[in-house]
Parts: sequence; structure tokens; C-alpha cells
Amino acid sequence: MITVIKRIILSCLLLNLGLAHAHHGWSEYDQTKTVKLTGTITQSGYEHPHGVIKLNADGKSWTIVLAPPFRMENRGLSKSDIANGSQVTVEGYINRSQPDELRAERITAGSKTVELR
Repeated sequence: MITVIKRIILSCLLLNLGLAHAHHGWSEYDQTKTVKLTGTITQSGYEHPHGVIKLNADGKSWTIVLAPPFRMENRGLSKSDIANGSQVTVEGYINRSQPDELRAERITAGSKTVELR
């Protein structure tokens, strides 16, 4: 019985390590160069594990990866601040393999700038 419990615990640990590794793949983003985009939100997701918006900027549709909702809320960025049609400025790093995806370090919505990391 103890062996079965040990196997279950070990399986859970290994599964969590795999998910954590897959979830926090920030090395995919080029942190040597900060990019700043200003545009209009065409799609907004205030969801776990990270908020995501689609932003039309520089004649292109960008996928912007934000912080987890609890962090955005704690730092003063509400769901309504990033609603569809809102104008925002984001600064962050471009994904090395997906050049239309940016990991936002900060976002300016209206008159407030929120640090996301």
C-alpha cells in the first residue's frame, strides 16, 4: 500500500514539474530588446494562467501575454481597463519563434501604467 501511495505522489510531483516548466517558458522571449506598441484591443482575455489580449498596432495583429488576473487586479488593472476597443500601450519582449507575440512587462491603459512582472 505504501508503495502505491509513493508512486501516486511521485507521479503528481513529476506532472507538476512538467506543467510548471511548460507554463513558464519565458526563455522563448528575447529579453535583449524591449518593444513598445500602442494600439487598439480587438480581443481581451482576463483569465488564468495569464491574461491575453489581441492588439492592432503598427499595421499588425499582435498577441500580448499579460500577467495572471490576480496580479493585474492587485496592481490596479481591472478587466474593464483592457476591454475590447480600448487604446493601450504595452512594453515587453517578442517571442523568438512567434514574432507576432509579445510578453508584456508593463501596460498603460488610460492614465495609469501598471507593472506586470
